[in-house]
Amino acid sequence: MSHSHHERNTLIRRRVTQPKHCEAGLALSYRKGADVADKFDKFVLGLDLDGCVADFLQSMREVFAEWSGQPIETLHPSPRYGFPEWDLDMVQYRRLHRFAVTQRDLFAKMQPVAGAPQALRRLSAEGVHIRIATHRLFIPYFHEPAASQTIRWLELHGIPYRDLCLIEDKAAVRADVFVEDSAGNIARLQAHGVDVLCFTNPSNVSEQVTAPRAVNWTEAEEFVRERYYQWRIARGLQLPPAPGQAPPDEDIAQPNELRSDE
Repeated sequence: MSHSHHERNTLIRRRVTQPKHCEAGLALSYRKGADVADKFDKFVLGLDLDGCVADFLQSMREVFAEWSGQPIETLHPSPRYGFPEWDLDMVQYRRLHRFAVTQRDLFAKMQPVAGAPQALRRLSAEGVHIRIATHRLFIPYFHEPAASQTIRWLELHGIPYRDLCLIEDKAAVRADVFVEDSAGNIARLQAHGVDVLCFTNPSNVSEQVTAPRAVNWTEAEEFVRERYYQWRIARGLQLPPAPGQAPPDEDIAQPNELRSDE
């Protein structure tokens, strides 16, 4: 059966100035039609990538060991943002980051955090609308490789998402619950009344945060599902019969899929 352009799930890409769900930055959305604004009532999971879904630190350890000539086993195991424990200042960190993305395809080659793709596939199948918000455009003049590598990586690992916001101010991204690892971002999201889960990793294990923590994706999945089920109960909606299954009488098309009746 043939489909018109407007009937297909299309990739919508545009610069955003005054949208409803992503107020600044670049928004990408798999959605029918051409409007990426929220016109329906969905439970939205705001999702950071680096340190939560992608193992950013391990990949950067490998790149820095090559860059500096230092044995990887001698590097501090839990560096903070910018890697000052590796004797980098912010100028050096930006040079390292640019090299990692442009010469080593960092965002395309990182390993996923254990259990993340599977947990996100189950949540998406149950009806959770996954809205990725990641700050990967903070170094100028290499936005195209950062964005294209991110999309290829998500597709490679089968990570479902409805929206992709490449954005610094994550408080501008509408979400019912957020999974984030940066203590600063967590504080800003909480200041805007957002329910946040801190995903624990070596870069934040010593940080003081007031948000609940998850140390793995088993815990993170349970946290998100509990909030999602509370959201459905409050609206009088039936719950999914089991993890990874759609709620009764709901036809939930997954990202990049066409419905069977189209």
